[in-house]
Amino acid sequence: MTFASPADFRTALADLRGPDQGAIAAARARQAELTKPAGSLGRLEEIAVFLAGWQGTARPRIARARTAIFAGNHGVTVHGVSAFPASVTAQMVANFEAGGAAINALSGAAGLELAVTALDLDKPTADFTIAPAMTEAECLAALDAGAAAVTGDLDLLTIGEMGIGNSTAAAALCLRSFGGAAADWIGPGTGVDAEGIARKTAVVERALACHADAPADAFETLRRLGGREIVAIAGAVLRARQRGIPVVLDGFIGSAAIAPLAADNAAIVAHCIAGHVSAEPGHARLLARLGLEPLLALGMRLGEGSGAAVAVGVIRAALAAHDQMATFAEARVSGSL
Repeated sequence: MTFASPADFRTALADLRGPDQGAIAAARARQAELTKPAGSLGRLEEIAVFLAGWQGTARPRIARARTAIFAGNHGVTVHGVSAFPASVTAQMVANFEAGGAAINALSGAAGLELAVTALDLDKPTADFTIAPAMTEAECLAALDAGAAAVTGDLDLLTIGEMGIGNSTAAAALCLRSFGGAAADWIGPGTGVDAEGIARKTAVVERALACHADAPADAFETLRRLGGREIVAIAGAVLRARQRGIPVVLDGFIGSAAIAPLAADNAAIVAHCIAGHVSAEPGHARLLARLGLEPLLALGMRLGEGSGAAVAVGVIRAALAAHDQMATFAEARVSGSL
């Protein structure tokens, strides 16, 4: 299963499967029978019903879940948009593979296997202020790399990324997808100062001007302004939808990867949970545009899929309560709570 052409990608995005409505109804009926006042577990009840719809069963479980991390390098870093050099991307990939990063610890704690895909780190994307970041072939290859990380035996997928300069690309994607001003989407990223934020803002404005006359569909927006790791996330989210696998989004970068998709078809977010809202200023604005309410707000801004991994603990708690609680009849408790 590959995205053989831009048209193939566009067709997949236009034809999105929905959840199993029968399983949703059955899960809601079970919630009504559990030994608690109706609605007393708040969003935990909603999460259980959400998972039921995508797993197609009234009592969903997470037997196998994966954090998929994608890494790529960005030509736009020549403009000084990051506090770190592009070489850090490969160094952090080595850290992931050695088990020494935050996401290794957090994935382990959440019962998530970890898969890392490095995408042509020795070949940064083009500087998108003067040219498209990728050719059509490069963009399709990145989409396919993301799709390949989504196997059919997964019950849940979380997404992570690593790529010096990618908060600038994410801001450009959001601006082209949802409008506003460049400053609305720019933040410190890896920790740049006020001068760095000013440089990022100017870079994003030049990029949007450069591509102003280009087609505004999702594929072209990703190709022109994305990075390989960002495009891979988009491919993974779309393939997960085709397979009916729910996705937990991480922070600003991962959420921005689906902004162009949502601009074309807002229904793409229906199988997604926003794991958290990060400290990156544009993230809360982006989640509002996507119509997603984050599970957590912990002031995190690491990336790597870290916030999504932490959120999986909440999701597992929701499923445990839904599956393991007794019904009123089983517990011989009056149903008048």
